Formats: sequence, structure tokens, C-alpha cells
Amino acid sequence: MDWKPHITVATIVEDNGRFLMVEESKGGRAVLNQPAGHLDPDETLIEAAVRETLEETGWDVEPTSVVGIYLYTAPSNGVTYQRVCFAAKALNHRPDYQLDDGILGAKWLTRDELLEQREYWRSELIIRCIDDYLDGHHHSLTLIRPSL
Repeated sequence: MDWKPHITVATIVEDNGRFLMVEESKGGRAVLNQPAGHLDPDETLIEAAVRETLEETGWDVEPTSVVGIYLYTAPSNGVTYQRVCFAAKALNHRPDYQLDDGILGAKWLTRDELLEQREYWRSELIIRCIDDYLDGHHHSLTLIRPSL
């Protein structure tokens, strides 16, 4: 059996109790997710988090900590994803930035607003990452070691 997990990153960006979320089209329906995506070749995890956040929201961010590392197997396709979730601060919004294909737009939502829209979550990782962030899981970026 040839099993390979998919390495992904996600970013928690908070502003006064609201979280930067992405509305995207997946399987013919609109879903909500953190800014997130796959690690590209020759890219660090931190670079991937910054890139994905910009490509999906139009926001430049600066990662400040690691929230957690998660394994998730998608029930829709059986693919296992390893997500490295970062906390980041928003630096600059580029409202005219051309967002990735399939991205409908960015939204700032509170945790309660997210709970009210549970049927639109891309996965349960959304609330797990936010709750870990709110519970104070902020690990040093030095946890992410450069490749040799």
C-alpha cells in the first residue's frame, strides 16, 4: 500500500475576537475554513502559511506562534492531512489582490458566528484550531526547524 499524508498549513488570524476565515467552493458548495493549503516544494512551513493566507484572503500576515500539529483523515476521500496551524498577526490588506481559484472571499467571524454556521465548515479542524488558540496553545516558531 502506498500511503502518503498530505502536509498542509493553516493560519489563525484574530482581530478583537473575530477570526479571518475563507469562504471557498468545495464539491459544489460554499464552505468555511481558515486560510490553509498545501506545502509547496522548496518552501518552509512558515513561508507556506504566509503565502496561503495572502492567496486566499488578500492579507499579508506575520506568523507569531505554532498553535498545533494535527492529523485529519477526510471522510469524503480517505486522504490523511497533517496540518501545522500557526497564529499570525494581520499586517496589511490588499483589497485588489487576485485570490486563488475557488475562493469566494474572506470573512471576519467570531467563534459564536462560526458555531452558528457549523454546516458550512470544511472540517472540524476549524473549531479545534481556534479553541486551541483561545486556550493559549502558542508555541515558539523555533519549534519549526529549517531543513538541512
